Amino acid sequence: MSEEATVEELAKELSSYLDTSRINQVRRAYYYAEQAHEGQMRKSGDRYITHPLAVAHILAELRLDHQSLMAAMLHDVIEDTGIPKDALTEQFGEDVAELVDGVSKLTQIEFRSRAEAQAENFQKMTLAMAKDIRVILVKLADRLHNMRTLGPMPYEKRQRIATETLDIYAPIANRLGMHAISTELEDLGFSSLYPMRSRYISKAVDKLRGSHREIIDEIRGKLQEKLEERGLPGRILGREKHLNSIYNKMKFKQKSFHEIMDVYAFRIITDTEDDCYRILGAVHSLYKPLPGRFKDYIAMPKANGYQSLHTTLFGMHVNIEIQIRTEEMEHIANNGIAAHWMYKTEDSGVTNINQSRVDRWVKGLMEMRERADDSMEFIEHVKVDLFPDEIYVFTPKGRIMELPSGATSVDFAYAIHTDIGNAAVACRINRNLASLSQPLQSGQTVEIITAPGAKPNPAWLSFVVTGKARSSIRHVLKTRKRVESIELGRTLLKKSLKGFGAKLADISDAQKQAVVNHNQVNSFDDLIGDIGLGNRMAYLVARQLVSGNEALDGPASLENVEVDKQGAVTIRGTEGMLVRFANCCKPIPGDPVVGMMDSGNGMVIHSDTCSRLPEDDEGRARLTHLKWAKDITDEFSVELRVELERQRGVIAEMANAVAMADGNIERINVEEQNAKFGIVSLVVHVNGRKHLARVMRRVRNIRAVTHISRVRH
Repeated sequence: MSEEATVEELAKELSSYLDTSRINQVRRAYYYAEQAHEGQMRKSGDRYITHPLAVAHILAELRLDHQSLMAAMLHDVIEDTGIPKDALTEQFGEDVAELVDGVSKLTQIEFRSRAEAQAENFQKMTLAMAKDIRVILVKLADRLHNMRTLGPMPYEKRQRIATETLDIYAPIANRLGMHAISTELEDLGFSSLYPMRSRYISKAVDKLRGSHREIIDEIRGKLQEKLEERGLPGRILGREKHLNSIYNKMKFKQKSFHEIMDVYAFRIITDTEDDCYRILGAVHSLYKPLPGRFKDYIAMPKANGYQSLHTTLFGMHVNIEIQIRTEEMEHIANNGIAAHWMYKTEDSGVTNINQSRVDRWVKGLMEMRERADDSMEFIEHVKVDLFPDEIYVFTPKGRIMELPSGATSVDFAYAIHTDIGNAAVACRINRNLASLSQPLQSGQTVEIITAPGAKPNPAWLSFVVTGKARSSIRHVLKTRKRVESIELGRTLLKKSLKGFGAKLADISDAQKQAVVNHNQVNSFDDLIGDIGLGNRMAYLVARQLVSGNEALDGPASLENVEVDKQGAVTIRGTEGMLVRFANCCKPIPGDPVVGMMDSGNGMVIHSDTCSRLPEDDEGRARLTHLKWAKDITDEFSVELRVELERQRGVIAEMANAVAMADGNIERINVEEQNAKFGIVSLVVHVNGRKHLARVMRRVRNIRAVTHISRVRH
């Protein structure tokens, strides 16, 4: 068959929905591409032009607009033939040239095996999608044809392309609601990666189908009868189970092949939304529905615009899964966002919802892109959002929010607005106070309680599931860490300067700049931020600042460092992310304390007598002398060791004694005991040494207690 015949076949297919002038533009793009690719061959030995033509055919099946089809014809021209973008703009207009350029950019760094390259490329894809979603539609069609013709490629390349298809392209097709393309990509990827498993499952499916034919026909007959009896329009289709989804269910849900295949699946396509609910009633009167298995995606569509009624029935000794939907919903279920062009002329409500969902998703990707520091972090967030198993919850005003399954109230807060997430302190689920980390269930009403000045907690990162929440929390924590490191660094530098008899205010900008240049950092803030993080020593920077330029390169000896014992830094115990209390000696207000810098993580506060502190003079000189602020109300953890005679109720008596002294018990542990004596480890919260003395006095007064001491590891 000649190429001309094939392009004419395409033109014939297009005539069902495009006018002649537009078809001619597509034709013109074809001839331009044919000329550009002249002499190029594919691995299979076919002329190269067969590939762009096949991609255009796939898009024509989706009934995409003429510009997308022209871009499909030309999508490899910039990349492979050296024709510049301007030439395409001149020939075919700005829009088509932009689409071709977008597709070329995605193809340029084909995801290399390294994760970073893949991540980089993923960012390019989201940027291209944000400009024009048609770029990704052309790319998906391009990938689909490449997957269909993967055979002649070398083994490594096949593996790489198949992995990338399963990881990135199939989920994107799914997220855009394009079920038909998504499942074909999955099955092609699966059979390419696991040819043996794929053949085995395929044979087993064929064998089983043969033996189940009678049951399937009988169920279909009964359903048909029921619809006719009630005068309801509807065509009944059997639903094929896809190899990749069978394999995944066996692998991840630990189900046997027969368990999966013993479910008979049908789809009923009808005319109106109203008919969908009537048919639901009809099938429920025929077979018993299984409780908890009914889902109404018509009232609450999935994130990718999918709508349908799902129900599972029990009849003929088997489970029967049924999906009921209208023709338009069927088209959207198979073609997703691509259906947008088909219904563009009619102002269809379904499609507008579908479009706005995709717009919202792409906008969310762009927001994440701005917050993520690097491409790896970005791809980690996006991969989470590409596999949506949604739950639907309500705001107090009744607005429906869709979230991935496992989402918590923190995810919900960030989904509403970043500021609400950042200021969240508690939540109510169905009007009852609940933990922020509790996973939400569909149908719950969630209310977020915020407080001015509240900040995200680093612990949230361990339970949030949405990319938006994760990237927003990280963004705030990074910013906060920077602000705090600069504050702490400035305090430590001032103290060191005091040891040299100098003040930060007296040091000239020129001298600061000289020290900045010498240390090869971008700014003075970066320099003192490094001191606060523990990556640089305050006294070395102080010495450089006071000792004119000529001494900058001198050896950093410790002889001329005067540590001013009186110039202690005041701490409040609530310094945030960069001041931590050592677990070994658990210091509390009133204890003599020193600060030890921990590279990259700020300052760790130890008790003056802690065994973990350096013994030598040089090490001691690096410690920062600290003093406690006067009005500390925060609580600190202290471990006590209590030796006691065993008596009934003694633990309760001890807990009561701590409570009487306004202490708060974190935990009680019985360390060792025999018939007569026991040793108890008691961790209590107090706000200083005086408070601790009060608690210890109360515990000591219990008759059974023989000894009490504070534990420092």
